[in-house]
Amino acid sequence: MNIVDDLLKILNDISVYALVGASGTGKSFRAKLVAQKYGIEALIDDGLLIQDDKILAGKSAKREKSYMGAVRTALFDNKEHRDSVAKVLQSSKIQKILILGTSEKMVNMIAERLQLPTPSKIIKIEDIASKEEIEQAIRSRQIEGKHVIPVPALEIKKSSPRIFINSIRVFLSKGRKGKKNAEGKLFEKSVVRPEFSKKGRISISEAALNQMAMQCVNNFNSEIRVRKLSIKTNEMGYRFILTIDVPFGTQLTSMVKDLQQYIIDNIERYTGIMLEEVSIVIDKIRNPSIKK
Repeated sequence: MNIVDDLLKILNDISVYALVGASGTGKSFRAKLVAQKYGIEALIDDGLLIQDDKILAGKSAKREKSYMGAVRTALFDNKEHRDSVAKVLQSSKIQKILILGTSEKMVNMIAERLQLPTPSKIIKIEDIASKEEIEQAIRSRQIEGKHVIPVPALEIKKSSPRIFINSIRVFLSKGRKGKKNAEGKLFEKSVVRPEFSKKGRISISEAALNQMAMQCVNNFNSEIRVRKLSIKTNEMGYRFILTIDVPFGTQLTSMVKDLQQYIIDNIERYTGIMLEEVSIVIDKIRNPSIKK
């Protein structure tokens, strides 16, 4: 067995959990609570590998100067970045890890890129935070641009002092609700304002995405005609609804599946955005010789 096989075996033995919720809903703030409940030793959050209040490896997405750069970092888009984290995972003997992400698709992508197993348990932010708590977290993000990194202030000050604002301390008890017993632990978290937050969010215009999607369809099969494309966005990502005409004789089931994946792969690769869904509606089946 070679070094690569050894690495894959070690990483495949790690139990993977995921905490999923829209951006700004308080995942990082509550990550330690989830970790304590399930006996999880380490976290993957916004490009960082964190264990025992220390940053073991990685690069914080909060240090990026653009929103798109932050997305790419959080998704471990850079090979050197993801390989460095995978190497530390191999040597750290971590048995359980929690991946934070805005969707199941995102956490699955992160797990795949770090050569970890698919998450065996998905915890949604709505399962561990009230509606009022989530709304408060969203207001803090939207109005003040504040983010939380689940490590003490010292860890942030020595690596990213420019983004540090202050720290907060939270007591997590293993006892019954409201009982602070000897088994509880005091955790310190850092509040930061990312570089990209200071300059405003960078987004991709609908016109640019429309053009990219059209080009993807043409490259996939020039006989397919796009009749309509609707693009919807929310905190979870982008959703495309594509209405098309296809040539007579097209194997619809396989074509639709392949075209969906082709659009997703290409747009995500070149923009770094997340496509939550690509819906394809067949409007008409026509003779391939008919151009319109």
